[in-house]
Amino acid sequence: MPEDIKKETIDNETAENKAEEIEIEGADEESTQAAEEAKDTDMNETESDDDASTDAEAKADEKADEKADDKADDKSDEKKGLFKKKKKDKKDEQIEELNDRLKRQMAEFENFRKRSEKEKSQMFDMGAKTIVEKILPVIDNFERGLAAVPDDKKDDPFITGMDKVYKQMLTELDAAGVKPIECVGQEFDPDFHNAVMQVENDELESGTVAQELQKGYMYKDSVVRHSMVSVVQ
Repeated sequence: MPEDIKKETIDNETAENKAEEIEIEGADEESTQAAEEAKDTDMNETESDDDASTDAEAKADEKADEKADDKADDKSDEKKGLFKKKKKDKKDEQIEELNDRLKRQMAEFENFRKRSEKEKSQMFDMGAKTIVEKILPVIDNFERGLAAVPDDKKDDPFITGMDKVYKQMLTELDAAGVKPIECVGQEFDPDFHNAVMQVENDELESGTVAQELQKGYMYKDSVVRHSMVSVVQ
């Protein structure tokens, strides 16, 4: 009997030990499985985070691309707008053409007006010069007649009247721009003087006008008649 009791006791202990081993193995397996599940969960979370960051970067890139496309579209629109502005309508072109033609015609008319005024002035001067040339012999005759009057008859009313008419003619000619050329004592100048003879004169230098034989006259800046003079040798 004791041997049987011992045998049973040993068997019970052995069974208990096996049961404990089985429980320990099961606990180890459960802990191992939990660790693996936690590891899988961490990996999944890491992958999800990576996927989220990747998605965020992709969205940022898409936004940047959209902004770049929008800017490119804006620039193209601006260029199109500039080209549209540069392109003119036919009406505007016609208006500019008419304005240009009008300006040209106005300029031509102004040139024509100035040219016509200049030609008129030249023609007037030529006509006045011709009249002055015809009047000068009358002035010469007045001077010769008054110079021939004796001293005792210079107070005669007729002579006084002729002298007044002569002076009035000189005044009107002077107002019109007709002036006598100064020559006596001046150096001979072929542009104003006409030398008809040479004389000897110790008081004057050679080439100086010694005597005026006939008065010369100028109309404005042109010579109407040269002075007829004698020049010192």
